[in-house]
Amino acid sequence: MTPLWTAAAAVAAPRGTGAANWAATGVSIDSRTLQPGDLFVALRADRDGHDFVAAALAKGAVAALVTHRPLDVPATAPLLFVPDVQLGLEALGQAARARTRARICAITGSVGKTSTKDMLRAALAGQGKVHAAEASYNNHWGVPLTLARMPAATDFGLFEIGMNHPGEIAPLSRQVRPHVAIVTSVAAAHLAAFDNLDGIAVEKASIFEGLEPGGTAILNGDLPTSPILRAAAQRARAHIISFGTKATNHHRATKITVHDGVTVGAARAWRSPILLKIQTEGQHFLINALAVIAAAHAMGADRALSLMSLASWQPAAGRGTREALLIGKAQPGETLDLIDDAFNANPTSLSAALEVLARATPKNGIGRVSRGRRVAILGDMLELGPDELAMHAAMADDRAMRSIDIVHCAGPRMRALYDTLPEDQRGVWCATADELAIRVGRLIDSGDVVLVKGSKGSYIARVVDAIRKLGHRAASPEAEG
Repeated sequence: MTPLWTAAAAVAAPRGTGAANWAATGVSIDSRTLQPGDLFVALRADRDGHDFVAAALAKGAVAALVTHRPLDVPATAPLLFVPDVQLGLEALGQAARARTRARICAITGSVGKTSTKDMLRAALAGQGKVHAAEASYNNHWGVPLTLARMPAATDFGLFEIGMNHPGEIAPLSRQVRPHVAIVTSVAAAHLAAFDNLDGIAVEKASIFEGLEPGGTAILNGDLPTSPILRAAAQRARAHIISFGTKATNHHRATKITVHDGVTVGAARAWRSPILLKIQTEGQHFLINALAVIAAAHAMGADRALSLMSLASWQPAAGRGTREALLIGKAQPGETLDLIDDAFNANPTSLSAALEVLARATPKNGIGRVSRGRRVAILGDMLELGPDELAMHAAMADDRAMRSIDIVHCAGPRMRALYDTLPEDQRGVWCATADELAIRVGRLIDSGDVVLVKGSKGSYIARVVDAIRKLGHRAASPEAEG
């Protein structure tokens, strides 16, 4: 196996010191998930990574990137010394970026970063060696870690870039130096750190500051803040491609049809008609697929192969996956459909998820209730700023909410929505997701379609776990949708 990092290259990147002769096949910041052959990076986060250097070496780390030798580590241990571990990791990332000839894409947006990255990875599959960020590694340590893990022989590199506060995206984009940069959306997320949506748009648009000369900026053209995105792309002297549903977009969807387990769309791109298909439900996914096809083409991939590969894409767990579950000792066919969208939430993504639920078809004639229902189980949306209660309450007026039969809520912020809903639509409200999880067996039934949605910090995913424990996944084609 070709080493990812030799000792000489790793020492040279941050201008560190260390005499041992080793070769690493990976880079890790967590001794619990470290694999033999990894270089361990002793970052300071909630805990000081130096406290785990000895454990990392015992598990097979070939060396550790440190500022000093911990007391429980012998003097003979293979250590790479740097003044600052975070800066050392960033230097490794920069060196990895400099040595590759890969075409690089960076993705940001209030909604849809991870799913767009995963769609692009699917679209590029089979057309070269793809290196992509794991999970949501999109912050000050996740981006340089993903860069440092990128093999020199990579053909396509895909990076998420996120933010919680102003001034975070541009420095990360300059590390990534993308040939293509995508802004999927600008929505009311992290408003606690911004004055308004325009401020969020400015921050998202700063991803274009890291573009390589002659790079491509792909932006959502349907937004009230699209002019801000476009102006930033123009300042970066980028080639601009807009996507969405408006006729003014370069890539635009002309018709979108959502079925159980699949979304199909007719669109125009490159002034030509195309047909897109993805193996999940959601108009928002298909619109972002337009950005994916534009990015794949800008990165030099074959358009037709990208469209064909994208047709089999499904979202990752917690991001809108749908599965059929047998409940308890139910007979074959007595299932409920679970839509697991419990990873994150803001008003825009919640609206999109409610639309998916509203289009779903429950099953009648089974279960205790005998009439299948559309059931929403919602946890708090976090980091929305001083108007958070009003924003929660406003979801009662969402168009898709009219088609939802019953809504159960967890968390103090979701109380604002619960109190605003019509009385016949209210299910139960609990102060915490754990309290709701205990009661969930009495709140859902065979035949229901159940959406679980909320911010990660609301812990609404515990309700998903409780639902799964009620039964098991159905062995049917429907479960694969």
